[in-house]
Amino acid sequence: MSTKEHGPRVGLGVYIFNDKNEILIGKRIGKHGFATYAPPGGHLEFGESIEECAARETLEETGITIKNITVAGVTNDIYSEDKHYITIAVTALWAGGEVQIMEPNKCEKWEWVKWEDFPENLFLSVANFRKQTKELRP
Repeated sequence: MSTKEHGPRVGLGVYIFNDKNEILIGKRIGKHGFATYAPPGGHLEFGESIEECAARETLEETGITIKNITVAGVTNDIYSEDKHYITIAVTALWAGGEVQIMEPNKCEKWEWVKWEDFPENLFLSVANFRKQTKELRP
């Protein structure tokens, strides 16, 4: 859906930390953001809290549960394909489960990476968040 006529949508990116202070990121293979890296995330649904959205999207995409969800920042992301998102970045701690590819049509792989070692080809909201956030901690 183009947001050009409807205004921006609200997206969420969940920066999940493991016990090694690494963050879970995946390589996107869906049409929107193909071949870029991003943490789990998605759309905030009507009536849903930020914490509920973060937990739901993480479980749907990775099969893991999270805790200690905290808002870390907000970005204004205007994509070339007439999509406009206000993206809420949250941090969380991995609480349990084994990371799996739950949506193989959207994600090629998941990997744990240090904040300073993120790859260059980042999803726009992630690139924008990194520009405003030099250091990220859980």
